[in-house]
Amino acid sequence: MFEAARSKEGSLDRNKYKFSDFGGVVILPVAKGDDALVSVIALLYKAVQDAVNDKIKMFKTVFEDLSFTLGSLQLLVEEDNEKAQHDISDQIPNEKLEIFRKKLQDGVELVRKSSNLSCWYAYKKYNYKKKLVSLEKSLQTLVDILRRQTMRELGRTWTTVENKETMVQEMTYWNTVPEPPSFTVGLDVPLMEVKTKLLEDSMSVHVLTGPGGCGKTTLATKVCQDPEVIEKFRQNIFFLTFAKRPTLSLILQQLNAHKGRRIPNFEDEVSALTWLRTFLKEEGQNPLLLILDDVWYGSESLLEEFIIDGEKEISNYKILVTSRSELPRFGSQYHLNLLNDQDAMTLFRNSAFLGDKSSYVLEDLSREILKHCKGLPLAIVVVGRSLCGKPIEIWQETLLKWSRGSSLLDSETDLLFTLQSSLDDLGKENYILQECFIDLASFPEDQAIHVPALIDIWAELYTLDEDVTCFANLYKLTTRNLVNLVVRRKVEEGYYSEHFVTQHDMLRSLAIHQTRYDLIGQSKRLNINIRGDDLPKWWTEQKEKPKKTRLLSISTDEAFSTKWPIMQLPKAEVLILNFQTKNYVLPKFIENMHKSLKVLIVTNYGSLPAELSNFHLLGSLSKLKRIRLHRVSVPSITKKPTNLKSLQNISFFMCNISQAFSKGAIPILHALPNLVEMNIDYCNALVELQEDICYLVHLKKLSVTNCHKLSALPQGIGKLFNLEVLRLRSCTDLVELPGSIGNLKKLNLLDISHCFSIKELPEEIGELGNLRLLNMRDCSRVQELPESFLKLKELREVICDKYTIALWEPFLPSLESIAIRVVKEEINLNWLQKLG
Repeated sequence: MFEAARSKEGSLDRNKYKFSDFGGVVILPVAKGDDALVSVIALLYKAVQDAVNDKIKMFKTVFEDLSFTLGSLQLLVEEDNEKAQHDISDQIPNEKLEIFRKKLQDGVELVRKSSNLSCWYAYKKYNYKKKLVSLEKSLQTLVDILRRQTMRELGRTWTTVENKETMVQEMTYWNTVPEPPSFTVGLDVPLMEVKTKLLEDSMSVHVLTGPGGCGKTTLATKVCQDPEVIEKFRQNIFFLTFAKRPTLSLILQQLNAHKGRRIPNFEDEVSALTWLRTFLKEEGQNPLLLILDDVWYGSESLLEEFIIDGEKEISNYKILVTSRSELPRFGSQYHLNLLNDQDAMTLFRNSAFLGDKSSYVLEDLSREILKHCKGLPLAIVVVGRSLCGKPIEIWQETLLKWSRGSSLLDSETDLLFTLQSSLDDLGKENYILQECFIDLASFPEDQAIHVPALIDIWAELYTLDEDVTCFANLYKLTTRNLVNLVVRRKVEEGYYSEHFVTQHDMLRSLAIHQTRYDLIGQSKRLNINIRGDDLPKWWTEQKEKPKKTRLLSISTDEAFSTKWPIMQLPKAEVLILNFQTKNYVLPKFIENMHKSLKVLIVTNYGSLPAELSNFHLLGSLSKLKRIRLHRVSVPSITKKPTNLKSLQNISFFMCNISQAFSKGAIPILHALPNLVEMNIDYCNALVELQEDICYLVHLKKLSVTNCHKLSALPQGIGKLFNLEVLRLRSCTDLVELPGSIGNLKKLNLLDISHCFSIKELPEEIGELGNLRLLNMRDCSRVQELPESFLKLKELREVICDKYTIALWEPFLPSLESIAIRVVKEEINLNWLQKLG
């Protein structure tokens, strides 16, 4: 669009431009400026135009943005005017002017290299685009500086403009809401629901949230154009873009220009805030709607300045915020869902300009392609456009590359850039948070990830507090819409066995893409996916060099049967093994990790527990602190000499552990001398807990939950004198608690919720002098509590249901410090679908 406005000689023809052509730049004589700066701007503009004219596909959008910004900049600095000769040097100190000049000079070379970048260098595409966008932002900064000078010139000459009405009309470009795409799908229901909130809900702030590329801004523009919204708010609708690093001054300039007013020059933050409050109160006398678009995490304090509570005269003031992050303290949250299959196909056909074209080959290819887009509108659009007009063979080749491990993000840099920006926004100060996000790619596709497994990994890799900080990181990723947190049943604070994480496959691809920035052999993570016995060539080569990876994940399918090759991993701290076979042999190369491995996670994604062998190899791992086993039959830990002297935490999920603690060649305390936590969950074959467990005298936490066939606890459980937490939740066949439980003097939490078969509690339970939390919800057969409960002076909270609460009424006058909490439980079983 900029090239068409040049004269035949190649110089700019100013008469062909209007106020709105370049983002609202006023065409006034500003300055010729610094000759060297003007010269390098011209040189950079030519390089960009050459790239645009070459129709380079890879960075088409960013080159067009550069061309647009450079056009704005040239218009501001080309005009020769003596009065404004020194505006640039007045506005920009010499040292900063030199930085601008250097950036522009480097930009010329950057544009040329980007133009010549081969499409095969997928790993370089994002870095180049990031640098190009950074260059465009630097140029925009210069434009903003000169624009503000222009606005001040406009203010000084305001009274001398003969036709003020014409000037105001030319400034009304601010008053237009961005046009939504000409074609949209899947937004009818969200539009109705968001509109209803704005028109009827009493809340003043509503947040429209979702991952990048899901259509939030598009939906917001459609809201502004809805007839009912227009009728309600008339012309009092303002669409303001926050973006990543907003400033109050620039946003208020947008807001003020909406009304065609002269833009004020705010001296400080206080004057800007005063102006904003006055503006909102004046405009709020009539129904007022603010659309605050693209609000990023970290801008909450600025967003708060637009909220006015308790003002009766602006009771019809509504704010609609769009953000990639959840902003829970700002009113209601509306999550924009991804497209269903039908809408996804409709959008793809439109983006690929298929029109009435129809053939079974084309339809089959389209469906396969859409499986990789996973309902994300931006992905569908960019893929559709990239395949538009291409022969069937190109479509087939694209799918073939994806099937061999290539990613959609490798070829579509616009999509990569949009998704990557969400990760970049975490900032360098949240480096560990970025690492946590990338770790999610180490788990199989389309499978829910058990949160305790993540806690095990993060606690060791990043030396985090295993409960508080690890879950806090997960919560932060959830609020940024980078993961989805599914809570099957909320039991108590700080207990996460009922928590699972799911992730959109496009975000998983983003996490995988991050691992490609590491140097070969020096990556922090190594994820190996094996189909059948097809091992990576680098692994089967005889001269295998040691790898410096800290996290190794190996996934195999049901056809895997080969023997494990040797692998040298002297620095591996975490090993994740995922498989689907009936029998699984732990790889012998585990012994090579004896000085480094801290976490072992073994997960069977088959339908039945698999036999696990080579368990004795773990005895050589002197640093191993955590073992987590999912859906496996665990052999006897004491049958062979297996001294896990460093092991502190062992967890069994959906396992068969009937043989795990049976008497063997060595005492269990010798095999697990320093174990402090044991978790047994959904192990349905467990009928009785072996007496040997009572010799684990260092045990502090014992959780035996959802083991429905467990009928009895070992009578010697009182020997676990260091036990602080005992969870027996949902052990529905458990008949009684042993009397020796009274010896657990350090016990502060006891959970017997959903133990339907317990009829009475032992008198000795009153000896638990340190007990602070008791969960006995749905213990429906208990008819009376022992009088010894009056001794529980440290008890602070009891969780009951509407039936068991009556049992506590006689005790309340004597136990005044107790808080009785009645909880109505909601159970979510959707997580089971992703666990095999």
